[in-house]
Amino acid sequence: MTFLNESAWTSSVFLGEWSPGSGEDLPVVEPATGHELGRLGSATPDDVRRATARAVDAQRAWAAAGYQERAAVLRRAGALWEEHAAEIQDWIIRESGGISAKAQLEVHTAAQECYEAASLASHPVGEVLRSEQPRLSYSERVPAGVVGVIAPFNFPLILAIRSVAPALALGNAVVLKPDPRTAVCGGVAIARVFEEAGLPAGLLSVLPGGADVGEAIIVDPVVRVIAFTGSTRAGRAVGRLAGEHLKRAHLELGGNSALIVTADVDVERAVSVGAFGSFMHQGQICMATGRHVVDRRIADDYAAALAEHADRLAVGDPAGGRVALGPIIDAGQRDRVHRLVTGSVEAGARLAAGGTYEGLFYRPTVLADVPETAPAYRQEVFGPVAPVIAFDSDDEAIALAADSEYGLSLGILSRDGLRALELARRVPSGAVHINDQTVSDEAVIPFGGVGGSGNGSRMGGITHNLDAYTETRWVTAQSELPAYPF
Repeated sequence: MTFLNESAWTSSVFLGEWSPGSGEDLPVVEPATGHELGRLGSATPDDVRRATARAVDAQRAWAAAGYQERAAVLRRAGALWEEHAAEIQDWIIRESGGISAKAQLEVHTAAQECYEAASLASHPVGEVLRSEQPRLSYSERVPAGVVGVIAPFNFPLILAIRSVAPALALGNAVVLKPDPRTAVCGGVAIARVFEEAGLPAGLLSVLPGGADVGEAIIVDPVVRVIAFTGSTRAGRAVGRLAGEHLKRAHLELGGNSALIVTADVDVERAVSVGAFGSFMHQGQICMATGRHVVDRRIADDYAAALAEHADRLAVGDPAGGRVALGPIIDAGQRDRVHRLVTGSVEAGARLAAGGTYEGLFYRPTVLADVPETAPAYRQEVFGPVAPVIAFDSDDEAIALAADSEYGLSLGILSRDGLRALELARRVPSGAVHINDQTVSDEAVIPFGGVGGSGNGSRMGGITHNLDAYTETRWVTAQSELPAYPF
């Protein structure tokens, strides 16, 4: 019997135990081949209500448990990711279309997220405060209660576990809605790990479903915090709904990240860095390098070399051999990518490489001489597309990099590190990488964006996870009743 034993989750959802969902079964489809890998149960708002009703009592007992108990569950979860890495990686490859290196990264990060979360359980939870009155005054962090996590398809495991693990470690219950397109590697795998790690029943529910399920999680009065990762359009809707119901929402949204390349770099090495930023996981990454802002003195050479790199990259089924790019997640996303590419060529960009596809396999694409009006330059593509635009001065580079509704990540390639830092200070962004591309994340760092990339909240790291998944309470205590003039 395998760890992700299909007989357990077929036609089922997870409510602390596997049981039939109220919705119709979801086909689990391999995008590279179109083959159906299984059928998973789907949830409805009724299942959300069942999950949150069970979560209330379970969460109270979990919050009251000793921190050692919570930490032990998270440590066991981390070990289980490592123990069953090969099987889980295979599901990531087949269900999400990711190459082997991407799958390895996801499972490694999932383990690290659990190990780091285990340390949260024993972290100091408050501080003693001064008071004008003769009393003990202190603040303490208490669990938020029930946390709703809504995760996307592109890095389905990382973008779910980074909220699930710290929320559980801090004494909360979690209701997770994975994207239906990646609900095994981004949902079933998490349920199985925590089931085997000994997490008490009712603390974690995994409910794949449609927008109605996400809405039910947000409006449920028991759910106090929402952690959402997805598009800016969807994030605005989540933020509005959460605001109406006075919920705290942590929104990590889209991006169109710039990579500034100065004239003093080694062009061949810079192109390798830029190619990874744009083409990793078919560009289906919120942090993907969406705009290559290159000094005009090397822009033509850079675009030509980038096109050569793109032409050399193998595209195909990641389960069938060594490839650099797998499939786009589905036909709708592929067609959107192609519209942005063809629309950019019509707007005046020059197609230097790619721009074609077979099935869901889209060739890595380079657009040169890109005008600022080109749709693939202005919008988040979420596909393997690298637009190159030239600049003549540092001020122009800054203006181009900052001219976006997004502010998630920024890369700067330059031999002059201090100059790069000065450039970075003038471009709004949640992350900056000097002499690297724009895609990077770790379990120990605060991650999030500004502007259209998020509402300023951060996920990851001790301080920011504490802020995200606890409430701060003020407590005072004194020996005698005070005398009031009433």
